[in-house]
Amino acid sequence: MAPLSKAGAALTALREDLSGEVFAPEDPGYDEARTVFNAMIDRRPAVIAQCESAEDVVTAVRFARDLDLHIAVRGGGHSVAGMALNDGGLVVDLRRMHEVTVHPAAGAAHVGGGATMSHLDRACQPYGLATTGGRASTTGVGGFVLGGGTGWLDRKFGLAVDNLLGVDLVTAEGELVHATAEDHPELFWGLHGGGGNFGVATSLTLRLHELPHMSIAFVLYLPERGPEVVRAYRDLIEAAPPEASGAALYITGPPEEFVPPHLVGLLLAGVLLTYAGPEDEMRKLAQPLLAIPHESEIVTAIPYADLQCMIDDPPGMRNYWSAEYLTGLPDEFVDVFCARAGSMPVPTGTQHLVFPQGGAIASGPDDYPVPYRGAPWAVHPFGVWEDPADDERCRQWVKDVRSDSEPWSTGAVYLNFTGNEGTDRVVSGLGSENMQRLGALKRQYDPDNVFRFNHNIRPA
Repeated sequence: MAPLSKAGAALTALREDLSGEVFAPEDPGYDEARTVFNAMIDRRPAVIAQCESAEDVVTAVRFARDLDLHIAVRGGGHSVAGMALNDGGLVVDLRRMHEVTVHPAAGAAHVGGGATMSHLDRACQPYGLATTGGRASTTGVGGFVLGGGTGWLDRKFGLAVDNLLGVDLVTAEGELVHATAEDHPELFWGLHGGGGNFGVATSLTLRLHELPHMSIAFVLYLPERGPEVVRAYRDLIEAAPPEASGAALYITGPPEEFVPPHLVGLLLAGVLLTYAGPEDEMRKLAQPLLAIPHESEIVTAIPYADLQCMIDDPPGMRNYWSAEYLTGLPDEFVDVFCARAGSMPVPTGTQHLVFPQGGAIASGPDDYPVPYRGAPWAVHPFGVWEDPADDERCRQWVKDVRSDSEPWSTGAVYLNFTGNEGTDRVVSGLGSENMQRLGALKRQYDPDNVFRFNHNIRPA
């Protein structure tokens, strides 16, 4: 840590040099600037630099290096572990850098490092184009893509990282690097799953695909129907084209028009069938699900950008999630999965999800550090609640789902679905065979492990 006199002078210079705004703990707006998606996270950075350009990011990184401050990077701020913040260090806040430029003829989009899924999806919608995005509109594009990226379109268009064409990155030395398959190809490889370990992504270029139609069937059932519903959804997906995706789930009945009033606040089983195609095709596909007695249904065409907002969580909630990637979905697993719903914390925003992979995920490039690609299914316990008194039971329930799933686990995991679960989990999320190569890359671009507030790769 630098002497106070040097730190004060450097902070004054940062305020003058940055196009964006700088917050220190004594500044009005500081507490708002340090608030992230997960209300369980309460950290106090020494400085928050809200950057407006790549040049601002360079300035902020060099400021932190000069003062020997740790650096956290904030895009969407959706990390369940609160990796967008630190205590006593610098936060490079990219949220003002959210511009998205769509190039329809090239089938590509240039995306600012602070853009969210909503920025990307809304920009692409008028052109009938899309790419694999997350399952919530407030997720940051940068962290999502560089961590691998799974969503409703991945069976059709591949993981988000399979659609990554280029990254502009500010390194730990405060240098701007452009990484593509041709320029800095080894770094480009590491950015396909290695997250924020190698620098600050100030922009990304993503491949887009034609998506003229999107449709869904969202069906809710009494919980005792759960095993029948999950099996029907499994059989449907395993015979379906890659346009079909979605999830089988348990939720608390939300206070929405489509939920009968007497079921609001109670445990419900459900299916969200998503289909990257017209409604009439999706309706035929959904018939086995609609044939099971149910309490509510929404079957409709929907713009993809609207679908992306459909299960957004309200801000200010407490969150704890995890995942296991599965060798299959046999009846024995279905029974265990449905039985665990009986102890799901209700009423909360918690969701008990199992969703399919396959399709373009499985057939995508096998060289990248995304070892969960080959798993046909994944289970995703998604704990969301409001009352701190529920912290222990909600976290324990997520851990119980993981324990239940271990007999069917491949051992691999998508790290964006996890918090701080230890070094072994990071290896599981990147692949043990990739770690030496990633460690060498880390040594080249960040030998001092400046970018450590992530699923960290230590320099080899």
